[in-house]
Amino acid sequence: MPDDNENLVDWRLFQRSRAELGAGFVRILGYFREDGVKSVAAIESAMRDSSAVALVLPAHTLKGEARQFGAEPLAALAEKIEMVGRHCVENHDQPDEVLPEVAALRPMFERTLALLEREANPLVERRTGFGRKQQASNQSFGQI
Repeated sequence: MPDDNENLVDWRLFQRSRAELGAGFVRILGYFREDGVKSVAAIESAMRDSSAVALVLPAHTLKGEARQFGAEPLAALAEKIEMVGRHCVENHDQPDEVLPEVAALRPMFERTLALLEREANPLVERRTGFGRKQQASNQSFGQI
């Protein structure tokens, strides 16, 4: 499978969110991790129980939080799960058709989260635009 990790996050949206959230960015990214783990587990549980109703809220939550960090592929996958869940609720159907998406959700969430956390780490390479990266300095504060 080709490495498509670079396509999991829109880095411009990520940087905009980082700038808008300022000092609270790392804390909110931590909430995304916590909420995302819970949402993915709830979606998997709902799928095991064939409960369309139980799919909707965690998928909706994951969709919104993923979009906040520029994780559009994850948001789109969660949105599809949410929409199928809503459709199944309205039609009193079981959500069997969304099983492949639910199966793909955890691996995509974990890869996306790893990328977001790596980029949020102050000790890693930084993007400077147009594919260039700036190396983080190994010098301690005050060294020249």
